[in-house]
Amino acid sequence: MKETFSDVSLDTRPAPAPPAPPAPAALAAKVRTLAPTMTRSMQRVAEAVAGDPAGCAALTVTGLAERTGTSEATVVRTSRLLGYPGYRDLRLALAALAAQQAAGGAPAVTADIAVDDSLVDVVTKLAQEEQQCLADTAAGLDVTQLEAAVGALSSARRIDVYGIGASNLVGQDLAQKLLRIGLIAHAHSDPHLAMTNAVQMRTGDVAIAITHSGRTTDVIEPLRVAFDHGATTIAITGRPDGEIASYADHILTTSTARESELRPAAMSSRTSQLLVVDCLFIGVAQRTYETAAPALSASYEALAHRHSPRPPR
Repeated sequence: MKETFSDVSLDTRPAPAPPAPPAPAALAAKVRTLAPTMTRSMQRVAEAVAGDPAGCAALTVTGLAERTGTSEATVVRTSRLLGYPGYRDLRLALAALAAQQAAGGAPAVTADIAVDDSLVDVVTKLAQEEQQCLADTAAGLDVTQLEAAVGALSSARRIDVYGIGASNLVGQDLAQKLLRIGLIAHAHSDPHLAMTNAVQMRTGDVAIAITHSGRTTDVIEPLRVAFDHGATTIAITGRPDGEIASYADHILTTSTARESELRPAAMSSRTSQLLVVDCLFIGVAQRTYETAAPALSASYEALAHRHSPRPPR
């Protein structure tokens, strides 16, 4: 039978490649970020692979299902949610992660602090947790989103930062840094003041919401108002699938250590939030260096007399 023109596809371009699975070093960060959104059975699989990558790498899909009291289908679904085409790919990543840890890498999950831990143990465990939070955040941070956020801040007419509790402390840190390089930035912790400022936002302004949970109403509401008024909106959150994402043009994801009775999320989330804030500030300072450097120098000079050494007695 003669081949007709309609039988031949003219599109010879290769199909787009599927997104690459996360690197082994980013696996723990992925687990920490997504675990709260998983079903309980999927959480058991995720916690197992994060807590014992070497042991899980040695298990078949059936073996991991038995170890976690789940099903093979749950293991496969968890693998895919973590960014791997299937369990085989996750197993290879676990083996690579285990090899890295054996070579001296930080543990994927550190132990909780117990009420009877010595101060030496507290210092060691907190240091491990902080290091892990920073490494996880750096591994999972979307640089494209970060660059877009830096660009928006660099040319902003005004910048509002919304945060409650520990997140407000991070917001104040960011606002103060931006003020010192000549940008108009203010951090708002009072929900009413945040809303009255948000209604004044316009195109060319930037609103930043900081919320680990992604569900803090007193932070979401002013960001929504700023978004509706045309401002560019940025969310710094540990839950990129939370409600806050509905009103964010750019999302910067943070990671946290596991919570415990003596270590609430506010402690570990603050560490990763501060890293993102510093990345934003340095990025903006680089882009606006010609004006930022003189402004920073002027602020140093204005405060220098307040930090002069005491005269000798």
